[in-house]
Amino acid sequence: MVQKYQSPVRVYKHPFELIMAAYERRFPTCPLIPMFVDSDTVNEFRSEDGAIHVIERRCKLDIDAPRLLKKIAGVDYVYFVQKNSLNSRERTLHIEAHNETFSNRVIINEHCCYSVHPENEDWTCFEQSASLDIKSFFGFESTVEKIAMKQYTSNIKKGKEIIEYYLRQLEEEGITFVPRWTPPALAPSSDAAASSCKKQAASSAGVDAEPALKDGLSGEPLSNPSGAPEPVAGPPDDKLDADYIKRYLGDLTPLQESCLIRLRQWLQETHKGKIPKDEHILRFLRARDFNIDKAREVLCQSLTWRKQHQVDYILDSWHAPQVLQDYYAGGWHHHDKDGRPLYVLRLGQMDTKGLVRALGEEALLRYVLSVNEEGLRRCEDNTKVFGRPISSWTCLVDLEGLNMRHLWRPGVKALLRIIEVVEANYPETLGRLLILRAPRVFPVLWTLVSPFIDDNTRRKFLIYAGNDYQGPGGLLDYIDKEIIPDFLSGECMCEVPEGGLVPKSLYRTAEELENEDLKLWTETIYQSASVFKGAPHEILIQIVDASSVITWDFDVCKGDIVFNIYHSKRAPQPPKKDVLGAHSVTSPGGNNVQLIDRAWQLGRDYSMVESSLTCREGESVQGSHVTRWPGFYILQWKFHAGLPAGLLSQVQGHVLHRGDRLRGLQRLHDQPGVQPQRVLPAQCCHHLVQPVPLQLHDLQVVPGAPGRPPASDLPPGCPAGGHCAQTPRPLGSS
Repeated sequence: MVQKYQSPVRVYKHPFELIMAAYERRFPTCPLIPMFVDSDTVNEFRSEDGAIHVIERRCKLDIDAPRLLKKIAGVDYVYFVQKNSLNSRERTLHIEAHNETFSNRVIINEHCCYSVHPENEDWTCFEQSASLDIKSFFGFESTVEKIAMKQYTSNIKKGKEIIEYYLRQLEEEGITFVPRWTPPALAPSSDAAASSCKKQAASSAGVDAEPALKDGLSGEPLSNPSGAPEPVAGPPDDKLDADYIKRYLGDLTPLQESCLIRLRQWLQETHKGKIPKDEHILRFLRARDFNIDKAREVLCQSLTWRKQHQVDYILDSWHAPQVLQDYYAGGWHHHDKDGRPLYVLRLGQMDTKGLVRALGEEALLRYVLSVNEEGLRRCEDNTKVFGRPISSWTCLVDLEGLNMRHLWRPGVKALLRIIEVVEANYPETLGRLLILRAPRVFPVLWTLVSPFIDDNTRRKFLIYAGNDYQGPGGLLDYIDKEIIPDFLSGECMCEVPEGGLVPKSLYRTAEELENEDLKLWTETIYQSASVFKGAPHEILIQIVDASSVITWDFDVCKGDIVFNIYHSKRAPQPPKKDVLGAHSVTSPGGNNVQLIDRAWQLGRDYSMVESSLTCREGESVQGSHVTRWPGFYILQWKFHAGLPAGLLSQVQGHVLHRGDRLRGLQRLHDQPGVQPQRVLPAQCCHHLVQPVPLQLHDLQVVPGAPGRPPASDLPPGCPAGGHCAQTPRPLGSS
């Protein structure tokens, strides 16, 4: 397995030329890196104008490895070849390094780059990436991998310290400025160049020499004659900056930083929808112990779920029913001692049975989702207020009044489903859960719900019986005395509703609740389908006018698929024919439907009008096609045949079709990669799968109209019958 590393952008608040002067002092050896024994220059090239300087060195390293392993390998030192390419004109330094020792068994490649900060030419950026591929090493592959990663991460941490050490050394010698490269014809006199290298250069800009030295030691730019405020160091070109990570995301190890950057980069390259915030990506990585593959899988599932149910807009578009506002005993209440937002839930005072009977399971779930979205927003606000990363909140649950009524089976079922959805889509958002005044019935409830709670989450639970929360190690250790709610004998008035019994007059019948649940659950702009080997998913579109436009938008949730568009003069005969009109889309009765008859031959009965498009897992694909002829067009998603045969029975391709009038059409089927999962009652299935007239928002047809320009006059990139899609980039390996 190839191990990869990608660093954040480190910003030095010093000019590029001064950083290069400090960097060159690392050679031929560096006392700050004990493993770096020596280096010899192998090749060197300098251009006539002095702008390009390429130097190749052979570096000798003493790896900190067990003596036994060194004896088995038969070496005491490891040799690397490093090639430095300095371009003084462009002000860049590219460093490429690879191992010479054991190059047939172990492949190590590293690339580093120093460049000018895009927003401040007096600052310097540094980036670093590396890969490690151990093919074989005398049976010690795992040991060598651990040693290599340990050595590499320790050197990464020292990298910035070493540059800063040599910068201080330069300043002690009086060198605070190095002139930029200029073409020979425009070069200043040697006396001027020499004097500019000394600290007196600071006075030439009208700045006293000693303050200039002091500024240099503090790491700030050496001069700012205009007196204008300096721009804040930020991630250039939307890359993550090391200072930004520490300020807004917390202290991460080099490998954790690398995982965050690589997953973020993968999303930017493959995910065409809304990219989640860095804090949210980091939560999924933490929940999977920074395993990129696992985090990427659950994150993609969550992004699809959010897109299906428009969760990103829930705070603006959905308003809680009055019953919830009056009888749901929960709300936000200041913050804890760590700055986390504090959510108070008086579960013992809440009539869970009445709420479920009056609102239904889906309305409660939607409300909990809005609470979580509000929590994410409050975490961002508190991060700015307190000046440190805050990515989770504290929940205080008061169980006084909890009894057997709260263990009503439908209510517990709704609670378990809410826990399942929140665990899947809001990982690592709960910083601490304080459970107060737990009664004797609590162990029964805990036995029911604890198996559905992640182990990492359970470790954040603190449970107090009776008034134990008032003693040592109790509530005062986590919440300031001034904001303890009044119902817990505190001094702060809490505006959380007191709950109480929901009037039975507000109860709704089972049929009403089922219809309401159906409305909320299917209030999505997507349909789902599964693609299997030998069983593609196909949609039929009838075109009356040539030069009509078909557009599409779909997400690939799991596996790889191939997307095709076919044209036929005659309509296929599916098991349940459902042609809805001149410009319409058939509504399949199930999760997957095939329309092309097996007896049909390509080129005789139907033809391909677009070249095949391979869509990778996690991609979001949008595009359009301008039709040339009337007739029947078939959009097909089929299984990608390039996967290894052993995976064909385990991997499925999932496709989501977007449409703005699919509400009430059908529920999502229980498919992997689509969360949360739900199965329809049998008595509802027949009604829901009947053909329903619909117009798809992002799988639609725009008929040709009088005055429409001919195909030859279409904009570049949209030829008649051509593919106007935003072609997704291939999925990068990780």
